[in-house]
This record gives sequence, C-alpha cells and structure tokens, in this order.
Amino acid sequence: MSRSNWAKVDIQTVPNIIVNPPGPNSKAMHTRAARYMKGYSSQVRLFPVAFEKGHGVTLTDVDGNTYIDFSSGIYVTGLGHCHPKVTEAVQKAAGELMNAHDFTTPIKMRLLEKLASIVPGEAAKKLTGMQFYDSGTAAVEAGLRVMRVASGKFEFISFHRDFHGKTLGAVGLARMDVSQGLRAPGFFLVPRGYCYRCEFHQTYPQCNLMCVDYIRTVLKEETSGRVAGIVLEPVQGWAGSIIPPDGWIQKIRALCDEFGLLLFADEVLTCMARTGKMFAMQHWDTVPDVMTLGKGFGNGFPVTAMLVAEKHKEAIEKISASTSYGGNPMACAAALASIEVIEEEDLCQRSLHLGELLMQRMRLMQEQYPIIGEVRGLGCLLGIELVKDRTTKEPFEQAGQLVYQKAFAKGLAWIPAGHILRMSPPMIMDDEVALKGLSIIEEAIAETQKELL
Repeated sequence: MSRSNWAKVDIQTVPNIIVNPPGPNSKAMHTRAARYMKGYSSQVRLFPVAFEKGHGVTLTDVDGNTYIDFSSGIYVTGLGHCHPKVTEAVQKAAGELMNAHDFTTPIKMRLLEKLASIVPGEAAKKLTGMQFYDSGTAAVEAGLRVMRVASGKFEFISFHRDFHGKTLGAVGLARMDVSQGLRAPGFFLVPRGYCYRCEFHQTYPQCNLMCVDYIRTVLKEETSGRVAGIVLEPVQGWAGSIIPPDGWIQKIRALCDEFGLLLFADEVLTCMARTGKMFAMQHWDTVPDVMTLGKGFGNGFPVTAMLVAEKHKEAIEKISASTSYGGNPMACAAALASIEVIEEEDLCQRSLHLGELLMQRMRLMQEQYPIIGEVRGLGCLLGIELVKDRTTKEPFEQAGQLVYQKAFAKGLAWIPAGHILRMSPPMIMDDEVALKGLSIIEEAIAETQKELL
C-alpha cells in the first residue's frame, strides 16, 4: 500500500482551526482529568488540548480543530496515525491471543526472525540476543543488567543531557534534580559531543574530539576501575535533537574496545527510520554491544526491545529478563507490521528526503531571524535552538515557549524543549504538508522575535 492511498491530505484544508485552541471542550476535559492525573509533560502544560482522533499526518481535538502533526506522538507514530497495516495486525492479534507471558507464539517467532535479518553486525557482533518489553525504560534497565553480567563489572559512563528513562537506573544515566535525591552509586556523566555548546570551549574538528579523550580521565580519576560500559543516545532527543559530530561515535567505540568496555546504544527514540536509517548507529557504521528499541518500533503500540551481541547474549539468561507484557502477540504484531511498512514504503529514504527538504528551509530561516542560533537535523529528527544573542548563545527559553504556543494555536502539534524547538514529523508526510508545517513555525518565530526583541 502506498502512502498516497490512505494518508493524503488536502493542503488547502489543513490545518483547520475552527475554535481558538485550547477550545472550551478541551479545557473542560483537561480540567476534569487533571483533578486526578498529575505529572503532565511540558507539551500539555503549555498547551492543554484534548485530542480525539488521528489520521495519517493529522490530529483532531475534541473541539473539532485539525492540526498538522510535527510530533508523531513524541517520536512514536512515524508511519502516521492508525496506519491500516499496523491497525489490522493489532486487531487480528487481539482477536486471537492477547497474552501468553514469554511462551513462544507464531507472531513472536516471526518478529524475532525479522529483527535478526535487519539488525547490524556480523558474526559475534551481530545483535541476535533479544527480549521484548513494554516501555523504553524497562528495556534500558535490562540492558544495564546485561552489561553488568557480561562484563563482570558494575559502573557506567553516560553523557550530559542524554535521556534514558524514568526508573532508578535509567535516571542515574541522566541529569537529576534535588527532588530525585542522589544518583545511584556507580554512574558517571561526561560532556557530550555538542559542538554548538562545547563544554571545553573548543572548535570542531580542530579539537580532535577532546570530549572523548576526557573520558580517559574519568575512567582513571573518578571510577573504581570497574566500568561495565558506556551508554549513549546516538542522537539526543529530549535535549533538543542534538547530532554528534562526525567521528564522535566511532571514537567512543574505539575507546570501548581499547579499555574492554561494552557500548550501549539507546535507540528507543532514534530507531525505525526516524533518522533516515533503520537504526541511527548505521549512519556511523558502528555496531554496539547492546541496543534498545522503542517508540516507532510499534508505531504507537507500547512495545520495546533490548538487543545484545551474539557473543554476550547468554548473559540475558542470568538477569530474569522476562516481563508480564513484553512480547505479547499484539505488541509483536504491531512491531512486525511496522518494520514491513518501513521496508515496503521505503521510509528510510523518505525520512532522509524530508529531513533534507526541511533543513534547507530551516537554514534560510536561520539567516533571517537573529533569535535562531542553530538549526540541525538528521532525517525526520530536527531542532531549532533559540538564543537571545548569537555571540553569547544565551538560551532564549521565553521565546521557545512562546513560539511553541503560537505555532500550536495556528494548527501545528509539536514538541517543546525550553529554548529548543523539536520536530519529528511522520515519515509518510508529503513535501507540501511538511513545508506548510515549517511555515507555521516561521510565522510564530517572526511574531515572537518582534514581540521580545
């Protein structure tokens, strides 16, 4: 089935705002729900609409407003909302068998074999050890336990501003605040390869990736010498679509090999063609020892996975890896159908094309609007960083919030991150719709710049 057969929209009719959002029905529904639900994301707090349905690349709220979706359900529905093949696969599975713990089922067997045919690596490095979960953080926690068993060591190194989940071990890999207490012992953070805001005040490539070399100092001076491995996001999501400089990931892989460390690539956000490759690590021809998948893996169905290199996969047997919901037939059906759609519709190439198209336009915007400090993107994972001054690079959080709210009110559903604007449009989006979405962002930036500067 081609994209045009079901997800095509009339560019003249989207977005369609008939009531100033958030409309009265959205406000009333959110107020009722918020009496009980706490801990909303910044997306909702800044713009509390209530969504009723989605189709392809659009979302419709309970007031009848239709939005262009530049979020994909926060990196999840890359194939579009309610893709017919995925919907049919989940419906079929739900009518046959909903759960069987970790017993083998026909659909699970097919998914395992499909994954084994597409994951990177050769021989002992191929990621053939697998386990399924229902959340990204559960998969990450399992990956950490596998690293400890496989290495016989227990400490971890991760990077500033990476995000790996919301359970104790996953939180220990990322930034913490005082409300969360102390970081668990054995977790060490180091500067990320973030050239726009280099913590070493260097210039790439003259720096020779000093940020990677600094890890040697941390290994020697801060750890006990019992480091299991290094954990990273190939491209940072929560931090603002931050793409590492060329050579950064390869140099970390080389460092791991030199010191006998395992490399864990958390691809919960970046997998399944989001960056233009099935797995983001393929952009750098680098194979990790452990990899996690999620978000777009099931195109909205809660299914994630932990993958382990062939030579280490027996470690999975020692961590009590199974879960109540991981790998249930509905989850496996969604994941298998999603992979098949990506292949059938050539969505890796489509993602690359959309990314290049949007980046061309974003670079022109950067030339025109002084509050844009940097634009960046890899496939359908993009970001715009707003600053008060391009020389000082002082983050412009007030502008970020205002641009987000203005664009949303004009009919663009998307993702805030303080002073960084994040975009992850569905990969099935037509060019003209994608450009219209970006035009809405440009209008919001122009209005915000005029108001605040």
